[in-house]
Amino acid sequence: MYLIAGLGNPGREYENTRHNVGFMTLDTVAEKLGAKVNKVKFKGLLGEAMHEKEKILLLKPLTFMNLSGQSLVDALNFYKIPMEHLIVIYDDMDLPVGRLRIRTEGSSGGHRGMDSTIYQLSSDKFSRIRIGIGRPEGQKDTVGHVLGKFYGDEIEKIRATIEAAAEATLFIVSHGVNMAMNQYNGFEA
Repeated sequence: MYLIAGLGNPGREYENTRHNVGFMTLDTVAEKLGAKVNKVKFKGLLGEAMHEKEKILLLKPLTFMNLSGQSLVDALNFYKIPMEHLIVIYDDMDLPVGRLRIRTEGSSGGHRGMDSTIYQLSSDKFSRIRIGIGRPEGQKDTVGHVLGKFYGDEIEKIRATIEAAAEATLFIVSHGVNMAMNQYNGFEA
């Protein structure tokens, strides 16, 4: 059994913002699996699916980004899912729009949702898919940037990146994270 969590913020005002690419990718994964992520459980929305004889739980924490770990730890503990079967998908300002990076461990990189997740799990040893949202130009406000929407040529790039991240997620389940890193870490939209 795998737990795939996409990080984001609940509410219409946050839909399609840079900070919600985790939610958008999880929606794409759910669509590929024919699943609905609509059961209220573990302080989030939960869906279930099967992929190549493997049960997959899809989770969108509704705790707001900074408390995402509360939802993840509740689901992991309830289902007794091992850390190596956790995949967390989230935005990363340190990667340009159109890039993705898969890792098996590491720090939060200053991402509050990952700070919460690592704190709640007492570990950083789990798979994560980081989706590039770029940094704001000049000295612009980073909060405004992550809560802002994509524009111009970024829109097509992020769509392609979300699609690749969804494919990479299922590739991890099928073939393992190391093969997924080899296959997808060079991706650039």
